[in-house]
Amino acid sequence: MKMRKQTGGFTLLEVMIAVAILAIGLVAVFQMQSQSISMASEARFRTTASLLAQSKMTDVEASRSLSNRKESGNFAPEHPDYGWSLKITDTMIPGFKRIEVSVHHQGFMRGGIYELVFYKTGGR
Repeated sequence: MKMRKQTGGFTLLEVMIAVAILAIGLVAVFQMQSQSISMASEARFRTTASLLAQSKMTDVEASRSLSNRKESGNFAPEHPDYGWSLKITDTMIPGFKRIEVSVHHQGFMRGGIYELVFYKTGGR
């Protein structure tokens, strides 16, 4: 009887285990990449929205009249996807006004609102 000489190579089980390990690793990498993209877009929104809210706040502070009112609009043409709303109300302290500036992004389904509230003395 002749014995067969065993040749080098991988068994099917070894190949399947290697493919399974590779698949688990790739799923983890793709998930981290997706999360990274999501976090980057959220950071871009927060940065842009805070700058736009501060810009709108500066416009309100520069205006002479701080009468109670509600306004809204958008930041077109530079940022047409971003909208704003402004609400000026009285406070319990005479002579102080509460000014709320909200900036929102129409493309964000969740968490696309940035709110800024400040108080200022205002004439009646």
